[in-house]
Amino acid sequence: MHFAYPPRKSSNPPPYLRAAKLPGLRRSRLKIIAAAGFAFLVLIYLLTRPTRHAPYKSYAPTGNPPAVIVSVFDEMKYDKAYLDLIKDNRIQYAAKHGMLCYETFFPKVGDYDIKGAPTSWTNVVAVRHALTKFPDCKFVWFLDQNAFIMNPDLTIEEHVMKPARLEGLMIKDYPVVPPDSIIKTFSHLKGQDVDFVVTQDKDGMSASSYVVRNGDWARFFLETWFDPLYRSYNFQRAETHALEHIVQWHPTVLARLALVPQKTLNTYSRASKGVEYQDGDFVVVFNGCTSTQECDADAHRYVYRWQSAFKST
Repeated sequence: MHFAYPPRKSSNPPPYLRAAKLPGLRRSRLKIIAAAGFAFLVLIYLLTRPTRHAPYKSYAPTGNPPAVIVSVFDEMKYDKAYLDLIKDNRIQYAAKHGMLCYETFFPKVGDYDIKGAPTSWTNVVAVRHALTKFPDCKFVWFLDQNAFIMNPDLTIEEHVMKPARLEGLMIKDYPVVPPDSIIKTFSHLKGQDVDFVVTQDKDGMSASSYVVRNGDWARFFLETWFDPLYRSYNFQRAETHALEHIVQWHPTVLARLALVPQKTLNTYSRASKGVEYQDGDFVVVFNGCTSTQECDADAHRYVYRWQSAFKST
């Protein structure tokens, strides 16, 4: 019996089936390489082409006015006659420096939406508003409504913010919240680098009289201080304790802060909480008063003094 032989394999077998895909793969790789090269050229173009936008430049205030005095008035809590007396004090002080064109700014509690936070937070947003209202001012001086300017001869520029003056005033390497805070004021800070001047009393930092230098840093600082998160905290002293918090936790704030003696711009009518006012001091704050009757009684102890001082200059 003869068996059929299986068909012999050709000596020229057909090409391997996958070989038919090689040209396609090569074309695909070429496309990928070409696309990558194009993307690279586009990137180089975008990085090297001339920009149509001018680079950011920090705005430099012209210094007109040199200073704006900000006091926030609570017309619901205090009598008009009392508040008018406080306003008159600020206005007369500004007028005494007429050549310098000092300005005053008197917003009211309720002018801003502070989302249910304690009304004292209005003080912070009012200072921020002043920077917008007077974009060319050099300094903003916040002074609590329950206070008088007592010495018209002293100015913010010379008495407080002049770099050489600050060099002699600054309390360096000192706890920002005495006595136990491990965060201390910078020991190497120069007067020319200071953008925020504040004082302490026996309770800690005092926000009843402070000075901010106008500029980008001031806007950053006030936005940070007025952050909704801090307003939502149940701080016992509201914006003052918030200030203590950010000073201790934000080196960018501490690096621009100068702590100066309370006598410089924030003496008190009562010695129980801090340095008591003496004749010749710049400011007296009626600390501890909480009503028109109490504050008015404190104020009238000083009305004749400041009016007499203003008339004699």
